[in-house]
This record gives sequence, C-alpha cells and structure tokens, in this order.
Amino acid sequence: MWKLTRREWRQIIVTIGLSVLVLAFFFLPLPKYIEGPGEADNLKSFVSMPGHPDKYGGKYMITSVALSQARPATYLYAKLNSYYSIESVDDVTGGESNATYDKVQDFYMQSAINESIYTAYQAAHKPVTRRYLGIYVLSVDAKSPFAGKLKVGDTVTKVNGRHFNSMVGYQRYIQKQTVGKPATITYKHNGQTKRVTKKLMRLPTKKAGIGITLTDNVKVTAKPKVSIDAGQIGGPSGGLMFSLQVYSQVTGKNLRHGRKIAGTGTVDGDGNVGEIGGIDKKIIAAKRAGATVFFAPYVKPSKLLLKYEEQHQTNYQLAKATAKKYAPNMKVVPVKTFNDAVHYLETHK
Repeated sequence: MWKLTRREWRQIIVTIGLSVLVLAFFFLPLPKYIEGPGEADNLKSFVSMPGHPDKYGGKYMITSVALSQARPATYLYAKLNSYYSIESVDDVTGGESNATYDKVQDFYMQSAINESIYTAYQAAHKPVTRRYLGIYVLSVDAKSPFAGKLKVGDTVTKVNGRHFNSMVGYQRYIQKQTVGKPATITYKHNGQTKRVTKKLMRLPTKKAGIGITLTDNVKVTAKPKVSIDAGQIGGPSGGLMFSLQVYSQVTGKNLRHGRKIAGTGTVDGDGNVGEIGGIDKKIIAAKRAGATVFFAPYVKPSKLLLKYEEQHQTNYQLAKATAKKYAPNMKVVPVKTFNDAVHYLETHK
C-alpha cells in the first residue's frame, strides 16, 4: 500500500492552506461596503409614452453608484483607487436590515419618478395632477412610543384627524403639541387603514414629535399617459434626468442634437434640483459611457454649514474637480432647477 511521506503531507497541507487563503482573499465577506462607479444607462429604454416616441439621436443617461459588500480583494482595490470609497454598514443602510433598506430605496425611486413626471409635464404645459397622500415612513426611532406600530413603508395620512398637504404641515402641527400629550396617528399599512394612539416624545430639538424619519408620498397622473420602469436602480437621484427624458418626449423637442448627456440630482414638485451622494463616482460612470455633458446639482452652502465644515464641496464643485482629473473633455454644467438644464440644452447646440 502506497503511503505519503511526511514531506508530501506537508506539501498537501500547505497547498490546501494557500488555496483557502486565496479563496478568502476574493470571497470572504467583510463588514464593510465598497462604493464605486456604476452604470450610465440610456433613459430611452426606461420611459414608455405611447404616441410620443424618442426618435432623436443621442442619449439622456441616468448614472448610478455601484454598491457591494467588501471582500479583501475589493477592499484593497478601493484603498488604491481614489474614486472608490469604503463605507460602514450603518452609513449605507442606516442600521436597517437589507430588506428595509431596499424598500426605502424603492420608495425613493418611485417618488423621484412621480416628481420628475410632474415637473416635466408642468414645464411642457400638459395636463398633470399631483395628489398628496401623506407622509411616508422611512425609519422609526427605537425610542419612539410608536415603535412596533408604525413600520418603514407605512404612510401617515392624519394626525388627530387632521390631514395636511405637505410634510411640513404635519411637522408644524405636531411640533405645536405638548411633549407627552396623546396623539392619534392614522396610517396605511399594506393598503389597510389603521390607527394608533401614543404619547408624543421629546425630540432633540426639545419639541414634540412622533420619532420617525419621513418624506412626502404623492401620486401623479398625467396625459398623455407615461410610465417609467427603473428596473433595479433605487434612490432619488435620477429625478432630473428622468424629467429631461419625459419632457423631450412629451414636447417632441430635440434638445440633445446627437449628444450623450448624463447627470444626476433630485427634483421636487417645483422643479428645484437637489444634491445627492457619490457624484464623483457618477462622473467616472458617465465618462466610461462617452458622455460629453454632465448636469450637476448646485445648492449654495449656507454660512452655518461653512462655519462647521470649512472644506465643504458642493456637488458641482466635486463633479468639476473629478472631471478635470479623469474626464477633461466632459462639460460639467451646474443646475439649480430643471429649467436651468433645459435652458442650457436650448442655448448650447
């Protein structure tokens, strides 16, 4: 019977050990996330508007950030590449489960789609309505008296029987109440209307509150009918570019003139463009896709912000600095509103 020598056994053990180390280097999950450049997708494939096709050359592109759980190999790669970043789990998910995080990102995307349609149709002077449903629950403080009742994804429709037409309306009403005073919250959970009465908590601002993070939940109806399917992309940052795609189709205007135009930024019902995260990574994604124009949000920082964050960079400043280094032939355009973007396209052909 053939027997292995001690040296052969040692070689086998070393080989197995090295194989395990190699596998761990590439596949062992770490408690971190890696953020890097994602894709720059053609919005023509996202938007459906029967009778109003996109028949012109060029592209509007929605840019994204790629997010993945870190492995030792990707962790090292991110350390060596300036436009990748390493993020903690809490910074990415806010301490929520993956399922809850995904639900919030899906809502943000649906909200962005609604607001972008409303903005585009308003600018095009086409029939559109925006119905306010209530405040969408993004997170619930563990210390909130309403924890265990209100869940992420619920929509608060009334407080003490009162319905308001904006998130601010609810906030102002609640903050005028007394800390510890009972409040009845009417909300929708999985399509069912429910009510819960609890005492209002004291917020860090010393005012009364429910103890939730919230945003507006609206429903938009437009004519001609339009639908947007964002696929697996989540978050609110596609609002501006969705608006441009929808506006071009509903008006029939050729604003691109064959150009590949990328960008990012939220958009609200008034057409204001808001800042987002990861714009440096989106510049890289746009450059890889051949974009020659990139719309970047510009929100002037307040004096208070600059007082506590002297090195603060606006989205536009970071995008411009990144493009100068990695995409010098790309024109980065600052925009405060949807109309700013349209005006640029109309005057720069």
